[in-house]
Amino acid sequence: MPFDIDLIRRHYETLRARVDQVKSTVRRPLTLSEKILYTHLHAESPLQEYGRGKDYVMFAPDRVAMQDATAQMALLQFMMAGRDKVAVPSTVHCDHLIQAKTGADTDLKAALDINSEVYDFLASVCNKYGAGFWKPGAGIIHQIVLENYAFPGGMMIGTDSHTPNGGGLGMVAIGVGGADAVDVMAGMPWELKFPKLIGVKLTGELSGWTSSKDVILKVAGILTVKGGTGAIVEYFGPGATSLSCTGKGTICNMGAEIGATTSIFGYDEAMARYLRATERSEIAELANGVREYLTGDEECYANPEKYFDRVIEIDLSTLEPHINGPYTPDLAWPISKFADAVDENDYPPVLEVGLIGSCTNSSYEDIMRSASLAKQAKEKGLKVKSEFTVTPGSEMIRYTVERDGLLDTFEAIGGVVLANACGPCIGQWARHMEDPTRKNSIITSFNRNFAKRNDGNRATHAFVASPEIVTAMAISGSMKFNPLTDTLTNENGAEVKLDPPVGVELPPKGFDVEDAGFIPPASDGSGIEVVVSPTSDRLQLLTPFKPITSDQLKGMRTLIKAKGKCTTDHISMAGPWLKYRGHLENISNNCYIGAINAYNDEANKVLNFVTNEYMAVPDSARTYQQAGIGTVVFGEENLGEGSSREHAAMEPRFLGVNAVIVKSFARIHETNLKKQGMLALTFANPSDYDLVRQDDEIDILGLDSMERGKPLQVVLRHSDGTQDSFDVNHTYNAAQIEWVRAGSALNKIREELAK
Repeated sequence: MPFDIDLIRRHYETLRARVDQVKSTVRRPLTLSEKILYTHLHAESPLQEYGRGKDYVMFAPDRVAMQDATAQMALLQFMMAGRDKVAVPSTVHCDHLIQAKTGADTDLKAALDINSEVYDFLASVCNKYGAGFWKPGAGIIHQIVLENYAFPGGMMIGTDSHTPNGGGLGMVAIGVGGADAVDVMAGMPWELKFPKLIGVKLTGELSGWTSSKDVILKVAGILTVKGGTGAIVEYFGPGATSLSCTGKGTICNMGAEIGATTSIFGYDEAMARYLRATERSEIAELANGVREYLTGDEECYANPEKYFDRVIEIDLSTLEPHINGPYTPDLAWPISKFADAVDENDYPPVLEVGLIGSCTNSSYEDIMRSASLAKQAKEKGLKVKSEFTVTPGSEMIRYTVERDGLLDTFEAIGGVVLANACGPCIGQWARHMEDPTRKNSIITSFNRNFAKRNDGNRATHAFVASPEIVTAMAISGSMKFNPLTDTLTNENGAEVKLDPPVGVELPPKGFDVEDAGFIPPASDGSGIEVVVSPTSDRLQLLTPFKPITSDQLKGMRTLIKAKGKCTTDHISMAGPWLKYRGHLENISNNCYIGAINAYNDEANKVLNFVTNEYMAVPDSARTYQQAGIGTVVFGEENLGEGSSREHAAMEPRFLGVNAVIVKSFARIHETNLKKQGMLALTFANPSDYDLVRQDDEIDILGLDSMERGKPLQVVLRHSDGTQDSFDVNHTYNAAQIEWVRAGSALNKIREELAK
């Protein structure tokens, strides 16, 4: 029986009436996104028309999903909330802490040993509070959710930025920080600014070398890494219905790279096929009964400019395969232009490693199409020139493709099958390099390619493409190879050409698995004790943050003025730092160590005005903190782009940062800062960023009279006796201002639940 089937039955039984009520209230046709948002309003937000990009709205999501790296801090916070059990279905997925080193079996065994304390903690918390636990090796959170939990018309939040993968099954699935997850698990309303809507009309049909991945690579090139901020991207049109369900998931997953709140497709036969293939036929039948309520109204799609804030149209029949990068996922190159780009930009022309899989591209269809190329390589006498790795998305996928001989095909050409986990995608990769700082190129079918993300080497040029293109280029060993037009010389000296990949969306023999890896919670967890050792260097119970006062906002110093792109990878690196995701004090030692200091163009080297010495950023923060001096972080555009990790907000809060002032924020990071009781502010005039000098003393005025829509004022007192002052804006509403007054959103929740 499918998970949460009673909840899903109730959802579909009442969906028709609820959507009709919304339409009679707003008196217009609805997009799919609006149907789901309005039918998930919390009781605290009455049914009425809400302003897109303007109004904060309370929602009641159906479920919560957490991966092991972010779940630690989320559950440590939940333990402080005062609840006996999670209020909605919730799950934890152990996918981030497994390092890719030699191969699936040995890597998993090593992870079970090294991370036993964390896994035991997560399992015991799930058992005590009624959450489902997916053990290490079960698979990547987003693939597991698609296979087991996502359902058309539902709404979920997840503590990972690629939670929108669930949009491939018609669900509004949104990446959040752990504090947001605590809200929902504690039975509180979850707040979100009502999203804007971007419509993407797909026409035509994919063929040959082009795949679903190329759709989102193209969209990323159009919208850039911040073009989707504050918006839901809704795909529609005849091209949308021609895509497989997992192909839709790929597109929605990587929508995180354009800053989108989430992405979604309407329910169609491809989704019904996937539900039936994953033993959820009852859900497919229920959805079929209300099919027209699980997609946008015809009028919205016939006249999209009237109902969406922006409309993009892409013809799948003419779409080229794309390769995006390096260093940013929105630098989009059609493959016909990529070889020239390699020459013109001096990208390393030798492809050293090709990596396929991950939460973005590890479906049966992806692996089969890539395996068809590996099979060709062997048959045509080609030897793979690059290292090549394969990461299955779940144990069900791994077991099925192994049964069907696809893993053997990869291994026959030298491919290495890694554990069902995130691995190299998030920096959990023990890469074998004689010089770990050498300039080089890799290409992946992952979703994100910031500097140092995969292997910790800033000189690694990481590019993103479809699994098929990655496989073909790994066979060639060249970044300049175009499989659509170029030939290769085989071991007999003959020129051969790769045929386009072939595959099917679902396994002809059906999916199969011996142990999917799920452990249900105890029916009564009241007697279960969650133990955290006071001497542990990986887990640490939390102490509530104290409210920031107006006095603390005077005489502050700049911790760092970050220059250029500053993602959550720069603010709180992953890779080896994942070890400390449950220990706030220890992980704070990576706070902003990747950000570039605008005053010297160096990372992790800032001038401290207590000691008058250059220090590492965390050391400087602690020095100011011990001296009773508050600090401020300044930044440029889209600060906090990337992962949902709330550590990027909790660490500066823990180290005494009172405010983060930038030209613009990424959505999740801004929310995370607010949740921790900090001031997340934007320059009213972006050029005021240039006024901030290294030796300034900084005051922020107006905290005690802070209210929605009213700017605060920053005063910079320069060392030469002069000063500058300017306004800074904020997006706090009345409830969020109360988080600041309470010290954090969690403090406020605890107050509410104690009443």
